[in-house]
Amino acid sequence: MMRRPVAMLALCAALVASTQALAAELPQRWVSAGGALSEWISALGGESRLVGVDTTSQHPDSLKALPSIGYQRQLSAEGILSLRPDVLVGTEEMGPPPVLAQIRKAGVRVELFSSEAQLAAVDGNLKHLGVMLGAEQKAAQLTAEYHRQLEAVQAQVKEGQARHKAPGVLLLVGHAGAKPLIAGLGTSGDWLLRQAGARNLAEHQGYKNFSNEALAALDPDVVVFSDRALDGEQALQALLKENPALASSRAVRDKRLVALDPTLLVGGLGPRLPATLHNLAATFYPASPAR
Repeated sequence: MMRRPVAMLALCAALVASTQALAAELPQRWVSAGGALSEWISALGGESRLVGVDTTSQHPDSLKALPSIGYQRQLSAEGILSLRPDVLVGTEEMGPPPVLAQIRKAGVRVELFSSEAQLAAVDGNLKHLGVMLGAEQKAAQLTAEYHRQLEAVQAQVKEGQARHKAPGVLLLVGHAGAKPLIAGLGTSGDWLLRQAGARNLAEHQGYKNFSNEALAALDPDVVVFSDRALDGEQALQALLKENPALASSRAVRDKRLVALDPTLLVGGLGPRLPATLHNLAATFYPASPAR
C-alpha cells in the first residue's frame, strides 16, 4: 500500500534534482552590451544574474547601479573579464571584434543577437534568451504580448490615417544639438517612424549627416529628436541653436517636435517600443478633425 507514495516522492525528488542540475548549467553571471537586450533580460526575470551592463542599458533604473563596461561598440576585454562573467550577450553592433575574440579566448561564452529593426528579430531574440535563462514559457508570453501591443498600434494608425494624411517626419539623433544624424532606411529609427504611421522623409540608408540647407529643404511636418547628452527642452533648444535652418520648418512653426529616448534606438527592438509607438502615433494623428 505504501509503494505508490514512495514512488511519487522518488519521482518528485528526481524532478527537483533534474531542475537544479539544469539551473546549474545555465550561465549565472551575465554581462549585457545592448539596452534592448538588458531590458528583455530583466523582463524575463534574469536581472539578478546581471553583473555588468554597457552605457546604453539604462532601463529599468535598477540597471544603473551595476558596473559599466562602457559603450557597446567600444568594449574593453579587461573591464569585462574583471567581472568574472559566464556569458557576454550583445548584438552584432557589439565590438570591436578583437576584443570579443580575446573574451572568448579567456573562456567566456559570447552570445550574439540580432539588432535588426524587424519583428522577426524580436521573436528570435526572445526565444534565444528564454532558452538561456530557462524561461521559455515567459519568453513565449512576452512575444505574444508584444505582437498584441503592435497590432493595437497598427489599429490606432489605421484609424488616424482615415482622418489625416500621413505626416512627413525626420528623426534626428545628435549630441548636445550638434551635427545631427538623420535616421534613414534600415535603421531602428526608420522602423519606429513607419510603425507609428509616418512617412520618413529620409531616403538614404543608415544614419547620415545633413547640412542645414538640406534639412530646411526637407521641411518636415514633425521632427522627432533624440540627443545623447541632453534631455527634453534642453535638447530641443540646443538642436535649434546648432541648426537654425530648422526654425523655418513646418514642424517648428506648428510646434510638432517630439523628444525620444536615444536608448530606444540601439541594441535592437526593446520592450518599451510599443508604448513609444502609441505616443508617436497620437502625435502624428491628433484627435482633432483633419485640416
